[in-house]
Amino acid sequence: MPTVSVKRDLLFHALGRTYSDEEFDELCFEFGLELDEITSEKDIISREQGDTKAEGASDVILYKIDVPANRYDLLCLEGLVRGLQVFKEKMEAPRYRRVSPTSGEPQRLVITEETAAVRPHAVAAVLRNITFTQERYDSFIELQEKLHQNVCRKRTLVAIGTHDLDTISGPFTYTAKPPDDIRFTPLNQAQEYTATELMNLYKTDSHLRHYLHIIEDKPVYPVIYDSNGIVLSMPPIINGDHSKISLNTKNVFIECTATDLTKAKIVLDMMVTMFCEYCEEPFTKETLSGDFINRKVGISESTERIAQLLTKMCLRSEVMSDGEQIEVEIPPTRSDVIHACDIMEDAAMAYGFNNIIRTTPRTYTVANQVRGGGFVYRVARTTLLPGLLKTLAANRKMPLPLRLFEISDVVLKDETKDVGAKNNRRLCAVYYNKSPGFEVIHGLMDRVMQLLEVKPGRDEGYHIQAAQDSSFFPGRCAEIFAHGKSIGRLGVLHPDVISRFELTMPCSALDIDIEPFL
Repeated sequence: MPTVSVKRDLLFHALGRTYSDEEFDELCFEFGLELDEITSEKDIISREQGDTKAEGASDVILYKIDVPANRYDLLCLEGLVRGLQVFKEKMEAPRYRRVSPTSGEPQRLVITEETAAVRPHAVAAVLRNITFTQERYDSFIELQEKLHQNVCRKRTLVAIGTHDLDTISGPFTYTAKPPDDIRFTPLNQAQEYTATELMNLYKTDSHLRHYLHIIEDKPVYPVIYDSNGIVLSMPPIINGDHSKISLNTKNVFIECTATDLTKAKIVLDMMVTMFCEYCEEPFTKETLSGDFINRKVGISESTERIAQLLTKMCLRSEVMSDGEQIEVEIPPTRSDVIHACDIMEDAAMAYGFNNIIRTTPRTYTVANQVRGGGFVYRVARTTLLPGLLKTLAANRKMPLPLRLFEISDVVLKDETKDVGAKNNRRLCAVYYNKSPGFEVIHGLMDRVMQLLEVKPGRDEGYHIQAAQDSSFFPGRCAEIFAHGKSIGRLGVLHPDVISRFELTMPCSALDIDIEPFL
């Protein structure tokens, strides 16, 4: 979980009241957060570097608050205060709106095709007529760093650039060039460098050297220019010094370059919505029933009450005309809401987990010993075969033959599902020996079908027929049909597949869908 450090007195001033440490700890718990530590800059330095280094450091009290990893809107003081104030019903959930410039002409960011080779996506926005104080400026910079370390995955997915719009001129161009063709004065430097020189310069920089690997082996580097050819940034490494923001900046141009367009939009939304209160993106809406939330949470509240609970969580909600359905507005700050279950979770949080009455489950089950000592490792796989081949590779020194199988779920695309994918239960088995053993794997299939009470036959039974599959050796692959539908394949694996797993003996495999028999 990310940790946000906020000055206690500044936080209480923004909240409009003072809390004891115990009271604020309880408020955090109610809101789904955790007050992790009460400390100061001086205490932190003293603990990490010794008392001598801590001399002269600030002793202002800091609250370190653990925030859920998907709540990017709580990663700064502004978002945290806004969320708590709405939760305590001290303010209404804000509505965000786009504001057009006084000239009527919005800024444009043109993306050229050259960027496809290195970092293909970019989005941008402008914060207009903002007023920075030192605290606001520090929070603005810290939010960028928090986002870079979390949703941006250390700038690999998204990199944020912020610029003083009044020092540059649009339209802006996002392109990519050979490193020797890029030349500019980087942030906090006094002279120009080529991109190649910069990459060498930053190899010893304690902060920036961690990001060099993202582009240093690329034939071209990404770069953003204004209409006069001034370099704004060379993402994801460094901004230009010319357009750096300061306490006097009134209009901030924010650009996010990315390898993941969805993440870029989320990051841009966070940067804009968190700081627009100092100087607006449309909402999406979702509809769900009050009964759904009552059943999932284990409570019995009226539809009107549930709408109030959701509104406390910055999800403006209204009961629809039928009295049963609730229309929920999802603001751009809540990128974590992707399913009705996320809304249900917020309702439970607003209701209070401690207020949910414990009940005895209606279904009784027999307990069993937990496998793996209670540790669970889950991976979304589209096929079970690679996992079995990796296991063979790890045990290839064991006496032959090796016979392995697994029955588990794979994940397949399915546009008819609300999450765009579905689970599919499959059986996969491999036979590894000095000879391929096709007859062994064929015999296993026959035995499985016998146990499933499926008789041989082309209509209501099962049969196999020759098939082509690049995973299998040509002419040694068959497709399996049961009740007239294809359920999988069996055959001798192609040598290229086997060698990729550092295996040297022939291997045959069976892979079937067992969903139809469940």
